[in-house]
Amino acid sequence: MNTESAITVGGLNFEWDLTEGRFLFEGQESVLFWTASAMKMFFDSIEEISGKDAANVVLETTGFRQGLVVGQYFRGIKGISIAEAAQMITNTYASAGWGLAEIKELNEETHKLEVHLKNSWEHLINVAQEKEQGGSFLPAHYAGIFSSLFKQNIWYKVVHHQLDGFEESIIQYFPSDETIEKNIHHLSRLKEAEKINELERLVDEKTRELNEMIKEISSPLIPVLEDIVVVPLLGTYDEARAEELLVKTLQNMPEHKAKYLILDLTGLNNNFTQHAAMLIEKLGLTASLIGTQTILVGISGKMSMTITDSGINLSKFQCFQTLQHGIHYALAQNGRSII
Repeated sequence: MNTESAITVGGLNFEWDLTEGRFLFEGQESVLFWTASAMKMFFDSIEEISGKDAANVVLETTGFRQGLVVGQYFRGIKGISIAEAAQMITNTYASAGWGLAEIKELNEETHKLEVHLKNSWEHLINVAQEKEQGGSFLPAHYAGIFSSLFKQNIWYKVVHHQLDGFEESIIQYFPSDETIEKNIHHLSRLKEAEKINELERLVDEKTRELNEMIKEISSPLIPVLEDIVVVPLLGTYDEARAEELLVKTLQNMPEHKAKYLILDLTGLNNNFTQHAAMLIEKLGLTASLIGTQTILVGISGKMSMTITDSGINLSKFQCFQTLQHGIHYALAQNGRSII
């Protein structure tokens, strides 16, 4: 069996050495892949791992940078013009299975041109992927090629893709400040913004859950003995939380047939304000309307000063220093005691 062979197609050399497992295209190490299967899986994997937007930027960046290398190679060939280099590139790509490419309206003064692509490998992959929009690798690739040939940054605009139902893809090229670096930075900012939005959403969600939890555990109504319930006041009470406490307490007291409501103010020692004093007064007066007597316990010297300065009169309620004293008082009103 012949393990070495070489052919020339369109003036380009192809060589195989089966004993070494090598394939050479124009003397350079090369590989062959099935377009609609192996290459499709490669593109699918990139998109699956990085997401569609990131995959597009990855392919665009790779295509452009590969194009720079190709352009530099042909620019280094002495004695050929840019138009001749462009013709050599398209012939080379056609023989390598990259599809039919035609360079049109090439203007070496304005550095503008059009590239018409037909049946490119990227188009075949996009068809196999059942894509609705053409890819960015080859459009960016030719931008890289002509950036090297013109020694100026060239960018592109897709007029239409073959995938859109046309006979060929048409891409316009022109000098521009647009670069792959800008697109990478734009994608990074976009991903950062998406991450921030997701974090804000999670924070809002957790805040709502926490608020609901606080409502459930904040100032619970605790039945300690028959006819006696205790409500410990904790933390700082704004208008919404005060209203929640008032409604929750008054709704649940009839269920416990409470004759005595003991408000434990111990947890307000560092957060006792005039607003808290007003809440206590309102809660006690409202409870009295349904036949419940309010007892205040846990009043510190600091609280006493705040109450006095506020001008709010809480003397209508029985006040004790500790919860134990308050419970003993409530029991004594019915001739009971704790033994």
